Amino acid sequence: MNVAIILAGGVGSRLGYSTPKQFLKVAGKTVIEHTIDVFERNGLIDEIAVVIHPSYVDKMEGIVVRNQWKKVKRILRGGDERYMSTLSAIEAYRGCSGDCNMIFHDAVRPLVNDRIIKDVVEALESYDAVDVAVPATDTIIEVDEEGRYIDKIPKRKLLRRGQTPQAFKYDVVAKAYERAMKDPDFVSTDDCGTVLKYMPEVKTYVVEGEESNMKLTYKEDLFLLDKLFQLRSMTLHEETDFAQLKDKVVVVFGGNSGIGKELVEMARINGARVFSFSRSTTGTDISRRADVEKALAGVAEECGGRIDYVVDSAAILSKEPLVTMDEKFIDVIIRTNYDGMVNVAMAAFPYLKKSQGQLLLYTSSSYTRGRAMYSIYSSTKAAAVNFMQALAQEWDCYGIRVNVINPERTNTPMRTKNFGIEPPDTLLKAVDVAEVSLKTLLLDITGQVVDVKIKRD
Repeated sequence: MNVAIILAGGVGSRLGYSTPKQFLKVAGKTVIEHTIDVFERNGLIDEIAVVIHPSYVDKMEGIVVRNQWKKVKRILRGGDERYMSTLSAIEAYRGCSGDCNMIFHDAVRPLVNDRIIKDVVEALESYDAVDVAVPATDTIIEVDEEGRYIDKIPKRKLLRRGQTPQAFKYDVVAKAYERAMKDPDFVSTDDCGTVLKYMPEVKTYVVEGEESNMKLTYKEDLFLLDKLFQLRSMTLHEETDFAQLKDKVVVVFGGNSGIGKELVEMARINGARVFSFSRSTTGTDISRRADVEKALAGVAEECGGRIDYVVDSAAILSKEPLVTMDEKFIDVIIRTNYDGMVNVAMAAFPYLKKSQGQLLLYTSSSYTRGRAMYSIYSSTKAAAVNFMQALAQEWDCYGIRVNVINPERTNTPMRTKNFGIEPPDTLLKAVDVAEVSLKTLLLDITGQVVDVKIKRD
């Protein structure tokens, strides 16, 4: 039996948040949810146990119930030190000696993948202890006791940076800790360190890890994890089967031109039931909530109450200094770009809750930094990102995914109107952005800013 032990006993003091880092949100879910999902889906894992700080047992139980995981059989209480969590798992599975593999993994390494787990489990067929590590890329120096001078420089080719999982035959890890607990000078490093010191006769095999299998330690790591989730999701689904769109009900606001128009045409080609709304073609003004509600109600009536995806690609851009802009036109931009986005979300909620579908929004590459000459546009697009991130958390419990597409400069009529003719090789094609948008609709991700960049040699 292969038992995955998810070590989540930390309280997050190093990160500086009041919430333990395993409960922080990234890519629409808590870190620990992402981690457990990997082991839950892996066919080589038979059972999962979560070791948690006693203060968060109730919270963890709620997460398990909400996710309806089948393999999570035990929620164990950990201690103040990491090794205490390992001891808690060893004690809980004391009757499982013999043909029992204990696979310990940090809850805050959510990007562990099936390849690593497979290699670890297969290695346990030949070895009693297995570690996961990646080569050291920097020169490591060892200093003297005072920490002032270099004492020695180990050979870099022999050095590795340890990760998890760390896996053992039950009897080996249990025996190692039994001996460790009798040592008054015991100092905890990690489980492999304990086995190395107290069971020196056991050889620990090293499986190659991956740089992406990073541990959430510092605040900056949250940003890196978010981007890594995005890259992994899009990379793993490069060959998206658009046949999945067949008979899906897709509603696009702003589907009369540019990216929205290309998305409508591509979705229809792939068998989706697509409904496009805009001011110019249907008289639908998303700045008026009633218009949006009427449009969605009409679609629902025609499609038996079902709407799978709602896309808001409508936007207004005017490139001019703020002080010269007409006050009424400023209001039109804000009401379309921001109020319209809110109206679409509010009106779409009951339909997406029923279908457990997705709301897809659009931002601009200017969202990270406001740009001169279009302050209103860039600030509303920055708001789209913040709005998406908030809704992804609020609506996760309803099974609704919310994402935002962030394309680089794209060749659309709106851009041409504001920037004139530009070299084609400096712009994305609207059809390429539409393709990524459809891929995103089909992915099981939420809370993501999906970047679309020009392919450069």
